[in-house]
Amino acid sequence: METYQFAVPTLFGLESVCAGEMRHLGLQNVHAEDGRVFCTGSALDLARLNLNLRTGERVLLVLGSFHASTFDELFEGTRALPWEQLIPADGAFPVQGHSLNSDLHSVPACQSIVKKAAARRLGSRYGLETLPETGALYQIRFSLMKNEATLMLDTTGPGLHKRGYRARSVTAPLRETLAAGMVLLSRYRGRDPVCDPFCGSGTIPIEAAMIAKNQAPGLNRSFPAQNWEIAGKDLWLQAAREAADREFHNQWTLWGGDIDPRAVSLAQHNAELAGVADLITFQVRDAADFKRQEPCGRVITNPPYGNRLLEENETEQLYRSFGRVWREMPPGWQLYLLSGYPGFEDAFGRKARKKRKLYNGMLRCDLFCYGS
Repeated sequence: METYQFAVPTLFGLESVCAGEMRHLGLQNVHAEDGRVFCTGSALDLARLNLNLRTGERVLLVLGSFHASTFDELFEGTRALPWEQLIPADGAFPVQGHSLNSDLHSVPACQSIVKKAAARRLGSRYGLETLPETGALYQIRFSLMKNEATLMLDTTGPGLHKRGYRARSVTAPLRETLAAGMVLLSRYRGRDPVCDPFCGSGTIPIEAAMIAKNQAPGLNRSFPAQNWEIAGKDLWLQAAREAADREFHNQWTLWGGDIDPRAVSLAQHNAELAGVADLITFQVRDAADFKRQEPCGRVITNPPYGNRLLEENETEQLYRSFGRVWREMPPGWQLYLLSGYPGFEDAFGRKARKKRKLYNGMLRCDLFCYGS
């Protein structure tokens, strides 16, 4: 079976977590760079990655890299790649990409050059002056970084954070891949209780339930590569069966609370769509009244915070109030709290045991860790 190179973009700060997921899936040559993780694998691994990754944003199949500081170099380098090995005569191949710190900084111009070069190569191989592009989607993506061009095919389509369970959400929802990363960074393995007293639309408890259950996050959605010739439906069915066979069936203590009844209702709805509603208890509850009796467990949460002056005052009060709640918790509990508020520790009233820099989209945050 042919071996391919894959590149998986991640939110900044989750590269090592995603790399660990890849190694757990048995992928080879795993190595991480800023904002992306590389590995090698088969067409079956292409399906496994899409179905199972919790913290990756998408799975890109790498065709090649080359130096490109001029449009001629970009055209010739693109045309030299074996597009016909992956894209059939009727395949649709739109182009998207980005350029950072490169001489070729006009993304629309680069898109046009890559499209023309790929079309020239495919047209010459298939003996066609005009390619119909009426078949399956083969989205071309290019990355230009410091004049190094990398050409890839997007196997995923809509990002992997789109699990399919969050049809609606509250304002400023936490991305599913980041929520899963927070749960994995807490080293939750399904044994202790997990609580989120600021649960919003329920993303953290839902991702924790899926991790406890070992439920593959991509089982309830589709991917463009399901229609590719190199990755036939039999391989996708095999990967899906493998994932389903690895699921656990048990009862776990998972709880989510929010002061907004609409958010709690939405969280319950999202958990039902995710197939984990029977595993999570959602309640309307003010975080200032949060308490637990179990001797140990994890609080994994993302409280709201603001940037304007009035919002900052409200944010400080919220953190100060939750700091008092935390000091009353049993000593065996751990807290993993995500915040982009620079004065969090002062307002909370205690320095974190550990901080981890993460990004919620482009927003710099810290994951504050408390407890043993």
